[in-house]
Amino acid sequence: MVTPFLRPVLRGALAQIRHVAPVRPGGARSEVAGVYAEVEREFGMLAPPVALHAASPPVLAASWVMLRETLVAAGRVDRATKEELAAAVSAANSCPYCAAVHGATWAALIGGGEPRHPAGGLRGHGGWRPAADAAAPFPAEQAPELVGVAVTFHYLNRMVSVFLQEDLVPAGAPAVVRRAVTAVLGRQLRRYARSAPEAGGSLDLLPSAALPEDLAWAAGTPSIAGAFARAAAVIDAAGARSVPEPVRGLVRAELARWDGGAPGLGRGWLEEAVGGLPQEQRAAGRLALLTAKAAYRVDEGVVEEYRLGQPGDAGLVELTAWAALTAAREVGSRLGGARAPSGVS
Repeated sequence: MVTPFLRPVLRGALAQIRHVAPVRPGGARSEVAGVYAEVEREFGMLAPPVALHAASPPVLAASWVMLRETLVAAGRVDRATKEELAAAVSAANSCPYCAAVHGATWAALIGGGEPRHPAGGLRGHGGWRPAADAAAPFPAEQAPELVGVAVTFHYLNRMVSVFLQEDLVPAGAPAVVRRAVTAVLGRQLRRYARSAPEAGGSLDLLPSAALPEDLAWAAGTPSIAGAFARAAAVIDAAGARSVPEPVRGLVRAELARWDGGAPGLGRGWLEEAVGGLPQEQRAAGRLALLTAKAAYRVDEGVVEEYRLGQPGDAGLVELTAWAALTAAREVGSRLGGARAPSGVS
């Protein structure tokens, strides 16, 4: 149950979804309403990073299934460690929204004082950026959960950076209010985090699918393998609907030679990359590449340029979701010790 203190903040946070019309619980159709209900029941709130996907109900379900089966469900790794990793990845990806929420939950779970970004432990691995020569910082039996959390947040951070304002608390609120809200939110989420639901409970939201080769790191835990196989199939299908094949090919090629870091200042690299696309596909190419490699640089102009040719909310969510998950899968394949094959779409 959300406390009266938090309720207006969380409602305001849903209103902070930008570029697409938020789907509110009272107006949600059955497929969206079912996901919303499960998120509220098991996560403790209707999280805006999940709700922002509602214009595409299959992608909405995919985002929740990945989050639920890696972070929320019971497993070999304790929730505090997973929250620490989620906050660290989010900080490394310049996603203050997710870093604040998951840092607060981590602090509440370990009984810390003022919520903060975790300073040690998994943070020491730089948020798990995909360094090709780095040894995996986890035992093999924990790989499905920990790589799964990292991949999920590399995905969600990108979507949040595109579709949500930076802060959970409205801009202009005094620092003391920000600290209080974040601490209360951490304690609220801690209540649910301590009663982890059974693994695999969300899989029936999506059709069964085969696990792609680049997601082989998930194979040791059936619930996580099932989650990523299903989510990847759904988001690949969304990409096929909403992202022109030349744009998908460009994104895959750019990510294959990506070092995991942010591109240089300016957009010369971006214009050079999209220069080989047909003119009518360059707006989609810019948005997809920025989402994949530097989502925090997606601005109103980039989205509006794309909207001139593709005005629907569903197409915008599906293009960005495909680009975000393609980048996250590249991170996961490196963390999991196997590079993604060039034919993965």
